[in-house]
Amino acid sequence: MLSVLGDSVASPLVWVLTLVVTIVLLFVDLVVIARRPHEPTMAEATRHLAFFIGLAVLFGAGVWLFAEPNALSSHPGPEFFAGWLTEYSLSIDNLFIFIIIMANFSVPRQYQQAALMIGIVLALVMRGAFILVGAAAINQFSWIFYVFGAFLLWTATKLAREGRNRDDEEDYQENRVVRFAERHLPATSEYDGTRLFTRADGKRLVTPMFLVVLTLGTTDLLFALDSIPAIYGLTSDPYLVLTANVFALMGLRQLYFLIGGLLQRLIYLSYGLAVLLGFIGVKLVLHALHENELPFLNGGEPVDWAPDIPIWLSLVVIVGTLAVTAVVSLAASRNMSQEEIEQRTISLGEPEQK
Repeated sequence: MLSVLGDSVASPLVWVLTLVVTIVLLFVDLVVIARRPHEPTMAEATRHLAFFIGLAVLFGAGVWLFAEPNALSSHPGPEFFAGWLTEYSLSIDNLFIFIIIMANFSVPRQYQQAALMIGIVLALVMRGAFILVGAAAINQFSWIFYVFGAFLLWTATKLAREGRNRDDEEDYQENRVVRFAERHLPATSEYDGTRLFTRADGKRLVTPMFLVVLTLGTTDLLFALDSIPAIYGLTSDPYLVLTANVFALMGLRQLYFLIGGLLQRLIYLSYGLAVLLGFIGVKLVLHALHENELPFLNGGEPVDWAPDIPIWLSLVVIVGTLAVTAVVSLAASRNMSQEEIEQRTISLGEPEQK
């Protein structure tokens, strides 16, 4: 594990500084939100989103200009941007489920920001663990790329079949961890601000906010099963994988409040993501063939005809797919009736109480 991290484009000092800056930003966000729970205005969400996107672009430019290529990353700058854009696009699709979770638990609008923030912190911790495990697996077993590639191709096929015909509200079901917590933990049905625990009649109880955060965190753990293999198809450097995930998740909270109904107009997003995951899946399989060590395949020798898709082509495909998906989706949704739009729109407002 340490040898993999040591081969990264980032020195141990840069690793430490990155983690410290990330923790400080998260801590400041948590303190500010805890002191003044509120629903952010469009202007506030836009400013914060622009800040994180600008920060990601500046970081990527710095990596592009100053990071030295190595065994794990031949083109650090393009690899970071390809990974960041892929993680961000997958996160946008995840927002559909986040909206449903908020509605399902009847989270007051002024508390939704806090729930998302705590959920993002949990997501970063869990993804960090996934990234380390993935780095160790790749370092020890080159055949893991076959597994990642096959899984992404299966996921791409599943997304393409679902398309926009899926009903997210009907498909969403609470996972087993959340159902266990609801049944076995002493709980109250009343929110106590943004607190996860409260006291009533001398008893310590979990609040609905605890269940919301638990749902967001465990749901993102499932999302990571797609996103982590996908980004390892673009770069093998754990530092670039981590920072791409950090920047994608840091802007997710603002995006949740900013795009609202616009999210529902991305009617072909599932198809676009299916193309992206399918492309990266093929890239992973080709890379695995190029580095093949499986004894039952080509005698354990690399498959000479299997090319490695260059990162510049990956970046072009990712940007092009996202652009075409957005343009075609918005153009098609313009011809939808108001009734169809309303049926597709999941409100971010105050949901009805159960």
